[in-house]
Amino acid sequence: MRIGDKLTGTISGIQSYGVFVKLDEKHQGLIHISELKHGFVSNIEERYKVGDEVEVIVMGIDEYNQKISLSTRALSPEKIGRPILHKHFWTDYRDKIGYKTIAKQKDGWVNSAMELISEKKRKNSTFL
Repeated sequence: MRIGDKLTGTISGIQSYGVFVKLDEKHQGLIHISELKHGFVSNIEERYKVGDEVEVIVMGIDEYNQKISLSTRALSPEKIGRPILHKHFWTDYRDKIGYKTIAKQKDGWVNSAMELISEKKRKNSTFL
């Protein structure tokens, strides 16, 4: 067994933090709750039952204590982002301001910052 192997196992236990999977007679691994699926897992017991077969990918093997980390999430295509429920804008988008306004102000901000830096350098050099 190696990291990245795709295996089929039998669920042998369910806890609030994940699902234990018996891979063969010698090996058992854990699918942490964060590796069960993309998104929030509200109730593990609704989706998984002891004795069910499950396909997993080996994510890690701790050589010191022989713990095996598994994932079912890695088998499903990744959902990019989350559905847009509400758009949040940091500016008043109705007035068509935002990055354009920042771009107009940027040169002034940079110039004033450079002036402050120059002043500090002049002050520091007079004390030396």
